[in-house]
Amino acid sequence: MTKHQIEVITSVERRRRWSREEKERLVAATFEAGVSVSEIARSAGIHGSQLFRWRKKLCQISAPSVPQLVAVEVVEARPAPQPPAQQPPISRQRKKSSTVTIELGGARRLRIESDIDTEALGRILDVLERR
Repeated sequence: MTKHQIEVITSVERRRRWSREEKERLVAATFEAGVSVSEIARSAGIHGSQLFRWRKKLCQISAPSVPQLVAVEVVEARPAPQPPAQQPPISRQRKKSSTVTIELGGARRLRIESDIDTEALGRILDVLERR
């Protein structure tokens, strides 16, 4: 047979008063390894939420306060960095222009000057290849 301790409140006051030391003792017990907050609350005769409230309140008080504001120094805005000036591409002077002739087959020929844009030439050849 298990014996249970029962507390009978006989005064007009319906609430129990817990000293700070009692609260701290119960809250400290909740941080031990392998201990359930609910078990500690039941053994003290209080609801688990009450113990969690004490725990939150006592941990906030003992924690060092963190400053909410941080000092800021205002300085003049720096001018935005200018992008490096792009040099125009250096064109090589050719002594004389040349022409390339591409035989496409079926009596088709494509004559290209030496200064043609290579990307444009690639697109032209892609179109002709599809035909």
